[in-house]
Amino acid sequence: MSQFQTFKSDLTHSRIVDTDSVSIHDGEIAVKIESFAFTANNVTYGVAGDTIGYWKFFPATQDKKNEWGCIPMWGFAEITHSNIEDLNVGERLFGYFPGSDSLILSPIKVNDQSFSDGKEHRKELPPVYNNYVRLNGDQNYDSSMDAVRALLFPLHITAFCLCDSLAEDLYLGASQVIVVSASSKTAIGLAQGLADTENAPKIVGLTSPSNSQFVENLGCYDEVISYDELSNVDYSLGSVMVDMAGNREILGTLHGELGDNMLKCLTVGMTHWDNETTAEDALGQAMLRDRTEFFFAPAHIQKRIGDWGHDGYAEKTNSFMTARAIQSKNWMQVKEIHGLENFTSIYEEMVAGKINPNEGIIVNL
Repeated sequence: MSQFQTFKSDLTHSRIVDTDSVSIHDGEIAVKIESFAFTANNVTYGVAGDTIGYWKFFPATQDKKNEWGCIPMWGFAEITHSNIEDLNVGERLFGYFPGSDSLILSPIKVNDQSFSDGKEHRKELPPVYNNYVRLNGDQNYDSSMDAVRALLFPLHITAFCLCDSLAEDLYLGASQVIVVSASSKTAIGLAQGLADTENAPKIVGLTSPSNSQFVENLGCYDEVISYDELSNVDYSLGSVMVDMAGNREILGTLHGELGDNMLKCLTVGMTHWDNETTAEDALGQAMLRDRTEFFFAPAHIQKRIGDWGHDGYAEKTNSFMTARAIQSKNWMQVKEIHGLENFTSIYEEMVAGKINPNEGIIVNL
C-alpha cells in the first residue's frame, strides 16, 4: 500500500510511505482508490487537522511519533475484497479517502444507496464524512460527471449550507455580504447561490489583483475588489463577512474599518495558513473576535436533516449542486495527474497558493 502523508506541524513537508497490504477480517471490505480531487479545501483539512479531528480519519502508517497525517480527499474507489454479503467485489463507491491506493473499511448501516464506516476511531467523527455512496444505487449517477462531483461536491455542500444559514438568519440585516478569497471554489458556489436567491444582499468579492479579472468574468459578484484596493469597500454598510482564506492581515483591516458595521464574520477556510499575527499586533487587535465564528458545515447538515428529513435535505442540495455543476462548465478546467509521485509537486504548489483558480486537480491512481 502506498500512502501520501503530510507532516502535521508543517504542511510544506510530505512523503510517500509504502507498506505491505493487510488482510481483511469479518465485517470488512478492501477498496482500491481510483481517483481523488485536491483543492484548497484539503489544505484547510490539514490546518484544522488537530482542532477539528481531520487527522483522525485515516491514521498514518510508519508513524511512531505521531508526527505524520493523511489529509482526507473526496474521490472514487472500487471494492476489491468483501466479507460483507451485500457489498460485492467490483462495486464502485464515492466518499472520503486518504491519499492512498487502498483502504480497509468496516461497513455499517448498509442500504442500497450507501453505508457508513464503523471503524472504532471514526465513531466520534462527523457522520457526513463517514458516509459512502454506492454508485450502483444512485439513480442520478453520471460517470461523465465524476471529476466535477469529486471536486465540487464537498465545496458546494458547504456553499449550500452557507447560503441556507445566511438566509435563515435574514443575513443579520446586512446590506452586503463580503466574500474573502472570492476566487476559491467554495466562494464561487456561495456567490452563485446568493445571486440566485431573491432579496439577497449585495455580493462583494475580495481577491488578489492577479485573480480579479477571473472573478469578474464569473458574473456572480455584484462588485469585485482586489486586496490592494480595500479602501474601495463601502465600510458604511452593515456587512456579513465570509472568509475563505484566514489571512489575518486582511481580516484585521476589514474588521478595523467596518467597526460596528461588521455584523458577523464566518470563517470557513484557512488557505493562507502561514499568515500569522499576534494578539499584540495592531491588525490582530482590530479583529472583532466576539463576532467571528468558524462555520462547520457538517453541523448545519445534521441540523437540516433533522428539520427536513433525509429526502427533503437531498432534494434541496441536489437542486443546488446541479445548478452549480452546470455553471462550473463555464469556468473550471479539470487537470488530471497520474500517480502519487506526480501529485507531490502539485501538492506543494497548492500549499504555497500557486494553483490557478480555474483549475480543478484530479489525481488518478
